[in-house]
Amino acid sequence: MRWRGRAKSTNVDDRRGRGGGRVIGGSIGIGTIIFLIAYTFITGEIPVDLLQRQGPSDPAQTRVSDKDDELAEFTKVVLKDTEDVWGKIFREELNTTYRPPVMVLYDGITQAACGTAHAAVGPFYCPADEKIYIDLSFFRDLKRNFGASGDFAIAYIIAHEVGHHVQNLLGITRKVQSMRPRLSQKEYNKLSVRLELQADYLAGVWAHHIEKMKHVLNEGDIEEAVNAAAAVGDDRLQKKHTGRVVPDAFTHGSSEQRVRWFLKGFRSGDIRQGDTFSASHL
Repeated sequence: MRWRGRAKSTNVDDRRGRGGGRVIGGSIGIGTIIFLIAYTFITGEIPVDLLQRQGPSDPAQTRVSDKDDELAEFTKVVLKDTEDVWGKIFREELNTTYRPPVMVLYDGITQAACGTAHAAVGPFYCPADEKIYIDLSFFRDLKRNFGASGDFAIAYIIAHEVGHHVQNLLGITRKVQSMRPRLSQKEYNKLSVRLELQADYLAGVWAHHIEKMKHVLNEGDIEEAVNAAAAVGDDRLQKKHTGRVVPDAFTHGSSEQRVRWFLKGFRSGDIRQGDTFSASHL
């Protein structure tokens, strides 16, 4: 992705190096990460006690590296690109004003309106404060553990979280959450999959329009995004962690589904074709 020298978002709260700290070794194992993602989604809380038991924080690990500084600059360019695309779509197609999210960059632990944010849960969007929380170490873990690398893999993940913000602005998130008390965990998981696949679709819509508007994609960029989408599929994560796949426990969708909905959004660029909740086949 051609990003150097381009405009960066100012809607960024950079909390890196403020002493949140990491566990010894700089990261938590992928098995713990998978558990934490599932636990956090189901309960809406982050198990801070478990995180603290992983080991004491190492202040030396809070220093911000030059490499992370460059990655932070890249994320700011991507966020600006999402602001430009969704600002245009909201204005021209939805006849309303787009309110951009704030992206919080942190290392180790920080506070969010949804609870305590920890690096182990990966990037996430908090609808309560309309902020996206990202510990940049996640992108290194994604490359190291699943082979999903490249700058557009990172761009896809940011665009996916911004997709959740779009859902929140459109009232979709609130409708889904309101149904939670009336559904079994199995049924709510199915609803969650539809929500996540729609965010993948919206990430694809963004990729379509940013290329149309600014011509910034390089050869292989979409393949990088596809690899990242496949890497975070529920089936792939479950298989790696437990050796088996349990579809009823899916909350984000399979690798195939996530790739397919992202590509559908990229090819169409049409926000109206992303109604995963009415789709008979996911």
